Amino acid sequence: MFENHMELSFDSISQNESFARAAAAAFITQLNPTIEELSDIRTAVSEAVTNAVVHGYGNDPSKTVHMACSIRGDIFEVTVWDEGRGMENVALAMQPFYTTMPGTERSGMGFSVMEAFMDSLTVESEPGRGTKVTMTKAIRPVRDDE
Repeated sequence: MFENHMELSFDSISQNESFARAAAAAFITQLNPTIEELSDIRTAVSEAVTNAVVHGYGNDPSKTVHMACSIRGDIFEVTVWDEGRGMENVALAMQPFYTTMPGTERSGMGFSVMEAFMDSLTVESEPGRGTKVTMTKAIRPVRDDE
């Protein structure tokens, strides 16, 4: 079974959301994903990193966001974590339209988007200790007749 792994750490600034998205996309290309699979992964990574920057660290650029990607066979896994505020009630935070920032541009759909675009989503969080989001997606092999 083919396996590969990479880790990145970057400043908690919104500009690094596109960097993380591009890095995950570049890493997954070794499995020859479809354009749709690649787009799904990029979108989910964007949401996870944005949550870490905005909610985990409150846009504090002195903090660090971490991302690890791995491939095991045809399964891609990405974990994004911060060591920020954390959440008391993960189940509540994962409800569609729930936001801790009412009256802003935040729609409360981040976790719903991640769930919709990936095969699995696990969120671990503890107040004052941060949040870890782990997502997986199976990359179907491309057949010669496609």
